[in-house]
Amino acid sequence: MKRFWVQWGERYLYNPSLIQKILSLLLLPLSWIYCLLAYIRYLRSRPKSFGIPVVSVGNLIVGGSGKTPIVVELAKHFEKPAIVLRGYGRQSRGMVVVKDKSTILCDVIKSGDEAMLYAQMLDSAMVIVSEIRERAIAEAASMGCDVVLLDDGYGKHSIEKLNLLIAVPTPNPYCLPSGAYREKLWSTKKVIVMMERVDFKRSVTLKNPTEKMVLVTAIARPERLDPFLPEVIEKVYFEDHHFFTQGELEMIVERTGATSLLVTSKDLVKMSSFKLNISVLELSIELNETIITTVKDYVNAAKN
Repeated sequence: MKRFWVQWGERYLYNPSLIQKILSLLLLPLSWIYCLLAYIRYLRSRPKSFGIPVVSVGNLIVGGSGKTPIVVELAKHFEKPAIVLRGYGRQSRGMVVVKDKSTILCDVIKSGDEAMLYAQMLDSAMVIVSEIRERAIAEAASMGCDVVLLDDGYGKHSIEKLNLLIAVPTPNPYCLPSGAYREKLWSTKKVIVMMERVDFKRSVTLKNPTEKMVLVTAIARPERLDPFLPEVIEKVYFEDHHFFTQGELEMIVERTGATSLLVTSKDLVKMSSFKLNISVLELSIELNETIITTVKDYVNAAKN
């Protein structure tokens, strides 16, 4: 039932039916109130410096936009980066240091899938999850990092930072609950808007391909994978950040006759202990040199 409502919500926000469009229009008064409150919150914020450069990679809408591979690519350009994120889907609370300079300190249950993916992909990066990002940034500074990369930080207006914003096309221009926008791009807020195929390009490598693969994934808006997919016999979608069990995956293999499960790297970190044949869609990003230079210039200026 939960999966049904998640999929219904994604259709409502990004590819609405006629009935959903009518519902969206009926909810417009609530959207105006929501957007006004978000704007007042922004106006009342006073950005605070934590004595360390902070670079945010975010977006305006709910759901996935491909922030993770962009943060990974940016982190590779610094010696001692720290990645700070909320840790959606984790079964823990408060601040958790997922990885220090060299060692992963907890499991994926406590870290969440995105944080564990960062920890496994980036040898030199510290990774910290916390509902209160300011606390995590202060911790990262005390651990000796030279830059904080803030995953999904556009709306954290009280933090002084460079804002990179991923543009995500959507037919619905309204704020929640009529549309997908958590808030608008306020005219007085300085951001660098990143356009796909202009400021960054995605590419995918398929690892361990087999003859009969079934796609199994727990990411937001899984249809984003369609342009990169090889031939699959079926697609099975779970809600974002879902923690898989070996039993439910074995049932999919048995029902479909698949020779392997095709998953993303984000899904894979939650399957590492399973004895299953797994194929992986490994997504990577090529960033425009102008973006990289802009980020480096900001970090160097903030240090001086």
